[in-house]
Amino acid sequence: MRDFKWKHFQGEIILGCVRWYCKYGISYRDLEEMMLERGVEVDYTTLYRWVQQYAPEIEKRLRWYYKPRLDESWRVDETYVKVKGKWKYLYRAITKSGKTLDFYLSSTRNAKAAKRFLGKILRRMKEYEKPDKINTDQAPSYSQAIRELKKENLLNDHVLHRKVKYLNNLIEADHGKLKRLIKPTLGFKSMKTAFATIKGFEVMRMFKKGQFDIWKYDQGLMGEIRLIERQFQFYSVA
Repeated sequence: MRDFKWKHFQGEIILGCVRWYCKYGISYRDLEEMMLERGVEVDYTTLYRWVQQYAPEIEKRLRWYYKPRLDESWRVDETYVKVKGKWKYLYRAITKSGKTLDFYLSSTRNAKAAKRFLGKILRRMKEYEKPDKINTDQAPSYSQAIRELKKENLLNDHVLHRKVKYLNNLIEADHGKLKRLIKPTLGFKSMKTAFATIKGFEVMRMFKKGQFDIWKYDQGLMGEIRLIERQFQFYSVA
C-alpha cells in the first residue's frame, strides 16, 4: 500500500478512476461527475494527477503479462497525436494477430526515431521471440532503421522487410480505436503528459484485445480489476 501513502482516497478508488478514464474515452470533468454520482467528491485536477502518476505504473507492472511469447510477423506504423497544438508521432507495433507489441511517442519522424522504437522492442526480447517478417509503409526511414538493426545484430539477416499496403490495414484500424480514446483529451500539454496518458490508453486497449485473458482466469471484468490491483499488492473485489 506504499503506492498510495499520503493520498486522501483509498487505492481501490484511485485505480478505479484511472482504469475508467483510460478505458472509456471520457473527459476528466465527465469522470468527476460520474464519481460524484457515486458519492465520491474528487476534483478533475486530482483525477488528472492520478492518471499521470498511476497510468504509467499500471503499464509498467503489467508489461510482463502482455509480452507476446511467440514469433510472429509484425505490423509497424505511426499515427499523429497533437501536443501543445503541434502534431507529434506515435510509433506503434502489433503482431499479425493484432496483439500490441509496444509504442513510442516521438517529436520526429525519421530513421533515428524508427530505429529507437524498434530497438526498444527488440532489446527486451529473447532471440526466439523476434519476428521473421516486419511490414511497414513505404517510408524510407524504416528501411534504414532495419538495415542498421541488422548490422547491430538486434535483427537476424533473414528477417524480411515488407512494404505491402494492405497488410498494414490491421494496424491502421487499431490506430482508429486508440484515437477514440485520445479524442476527449482535446490535445496534450506536453510530451511527458501525453506519453503517460497514452500508456494507460494502450494497456486498457490490450485488455480489450484479450492480451491478458489468460491471467484473468475466466473472471471477466472482475479478473481485469484483480489483475491491476494485484500489481499494487492488494485487490478489493470479493
